[in-house]
Amino acid sequence: MTEERDSQATPPLETQAPTITAPARSAGGTQAVVATIRHARQAGIRAGTEALLMVNQVDGFDCQGCAWPDPDGDRSVAEFCENGAKAVADEATMKRVTPALFTRESVVELSQRSDHELGQLGRLTTPMYLREGGTHYEPVSWDDAFGIVAEELLALESPDEAVFYTSGRTSNEAAFLYQLFVRAFGTNNLPDCSDMCHESSGVALNASLGQGKGTIRLEDFDRATAIFVIGQNPGTNHPRMLTSLQRAKRNGAKIVSVNPLQEAGLLAFRHPQEARGLAGISTVLTDLFVQVRINGDVAFLQGMGKALLEREASAPGTILDRQFITARTDGFDAYAAAIAGRSWDDLVEGSGVSRAIIENAADIFARSERTICCWAMGLTQHRNGVANVQEIANVMLLRGQVGIPGAGLCPVRGHSNVQGDRTVGILENPPTAFLDALVTEFGIEAPRDPGLDTVNAIHALHEGRAKVLFALGGNFLSATPDTNYTAAALRNARLTAHVSTKLNRAHLVTGKRALILPCLGRSERDMQEGEEQFVTTENSMGIVQRSRGPLDPASPELLSETALVARLARRTLGAEHPVSWESLAGNYDHVRNAIERTVPGFERYNQRVREDGGFYLPNPARERVFRTANGRARFTVHSLPHHALRDGELLMMTIRSHDQYNTTIYGLDDRYRGVKGGRRVIFMNPADALRLGVQQGERVTIVSESGGTRREASGFTVVPYDIPPRCAATYFPEANALVPIDGVAEGSGTPVSKSVVVRLEKMSRACQLPRIAARMLTE
Repeated sequence: MTEERDSQATPPLETQAPTITAPARSAGGTQAVVATIRHARQAGIRAGTEALLMVNQVDGFDCQGCAWPDPDGDRSVAEFCENGAKAVADEATMKRVTPALFTRESVVELSQRSDHELGQLGRLTTPMYLREGGTHYEPVSWDDAFGIVAEELLALESPDEAVFYTSGRTSNEAAFLYQLFVRAFGTNNLPDCSDMCHESSGVALNASLGQGKGTIRLEDFDRATAIFVIGQNPGTNHPRMLTSLQRAKRNGAKIVSVNPLQEAGLLAFRHPQEARGLAGISTVLTDLFVQVRINGDVAFLQGMGKALLEREASAPGTILDRQFITARTDGFDAYAAAIAGRSWDDLVEGSGVSRAIIENAADIFARSERTICCWAMGLTQHRNGVANVQEIANVMLLRGQVGIPGAGLCPVRGHSNVQGDRTVGILENPPTAFLDALVTEFGIEAPRDPGLDTVNAIHALHEGRAKVLFALGGNFLSATPDTNYTAAALRNARLTAHVSTKLNRAHLVTGKRALILPCLGRSERDMQEGEEQFVTTENSMGIVQRSRGPLDPASPELLSETALVARLARRTLGAEHPVSWESLAGNYDHVRNAIERTVPGFERYNQRVREDGGFYLPNPARERVFRTANGRARFTVHSLPHHALRDGELLMMTIRSHDQYNTTIYGLDDRYRGVKGGRRVIFMNPADALRLGVQQGERVTIVSESGGTRREASGFTVVPYDIPPRCAATYFPEANALVPIDGVAEGSGTPVSKSVVVRLEKMSRACQLPRIAARMLTE
């Protein structure tokens, strides 16, 4: 076995014990300001300040972080949150990864660094190449790099032996060119990071409403009288959302948070841009906290539906929107009959929530004239992830809470353009009309067979059916499930190539040959043929807006993603290929013109996106136009999920810490949950710790077994926490090794990262860290 195949696929064990204190009771405030300033220093005073003042501004660039929308009207001078500032500073850092680093350290040695250490090395500056049998990356010219990729692609027996992955940070322009290149090459193998997160939302909403996107705008938060936040932690994952929730609360809205963990960001918010917030005065956000057990959401939502139906039966015409149900929906009778057949005992047991609390939530919903329901991966990453989202749609349809001001469904997506990538063609099973449009516009032959999503792409690489992985952004290894299985799949490839801004673990667990291709970041100036370019993105609420970076590139050798894709396409497809790749990459207006002619909703693209704030894409369901087969919104019927846990087993979900964004680790603290200086922790109910014979601060190995395979992750510190019995939570990517590759959501293929059955094994005394300092809430 060659040395590079021994690279460490999972983050290394921690040598220092974390410090554990009581969880925070509010988000924001001076601590957020201090954290922002501390991280912004990475970019230097001048560049850091310039970047932060331009992020999310109409003439600036779209934040690299979450997809929360910007206000339609005036924007504040500081239109960013703490975690957005971390993302900007992380990209604009003054540190550089030069070829000298790769000369000093082999891929094996680099893999022994933590994910945080890898990211802190700085920005990539030069294309790097790992030869077959090699142990160290070495510099390579761009021409030679493109030649290596083209050589491997053209040597394949079929285009379907290549996999082309995309990160949600990719712009509309780069994503459109990428999918055009991939389809011109001859395959629909376009897995995307959306497969890991909100694919369940898209599948569910397409079936229920006829579109895979939400139905609200940011302004609706100002009109809502109730907001349900389910399976989401906005304080860490979408902090700017807290401003909207605070404003809604001040307008009199009731807020219900539904989650296994009582997160600080949903308890109270101290706005760091208000004097009150800086003075420590909080706005209490949550009126009702519903602490469901992990994957108890179907039972809870069906309980709400049952309460509403029973109240309607007692007082006809007072609860349900009968006119809407009759005129605009179908499937109501089957849904109502199924809910009537559910016993309250089963719903209480399935949700882990008392009937009184379910009734209380239903009461808030019944009294609200305008209700918004938001959710994130707490709902989508289960086998029944599609059902979870459709149960939200069911309850909202009962009261006609779709297509009226101040009400609607709101999937809150992660990466800043993950929704836009899907819109412009990054999907493995595209509509026939879109492929026809590409054929007409470009004269290519577009493949018609469905391609591979992310999990099936991993299987194909593992089994040798796929031989090349090309990733446009992202950290493929750490973002995907079953880390060791995925690592074996990558090692089985003939070539792995990653377009990246910073070093990550996916660069260190490679195919026989490997490339690192460094690109411009979102915050950097993009010059093509002597003219400054801008790109566009789409946020969670369907707004397409321009993004123009103000900073000098980290290295003169960096290519934009758009230029990189165009050059690779020309090298692979040949000089006679009919697509004018050079013209498209030389002026991004040309790409946008092509999108306008091939993707519905982009009429007058170049003109409208130059208007301040951009433009909204069509949202038929917001107008109560449901593009389902019969033109009606659909009620759906689902069984109650059931997890048969044996003695000693827990149901584990993976979560983010406050010092990370997806797989990017900014630091080792999670101040909202009271963790400092470590990430390998397992949050569990104090009674479970007692029952299983483990103590606070003890290190354990977590084990999952599925499909006859034992998976384990070692060195996790036990942290007693306010979480429902027989539930546990761990950070990813450290715990991704436990997520089984054969566990995916029905209908969407999303990994079940929030529903992993695990058990604990004690580690030897020699492996125990010193006792952690702790002031637990439970003491």
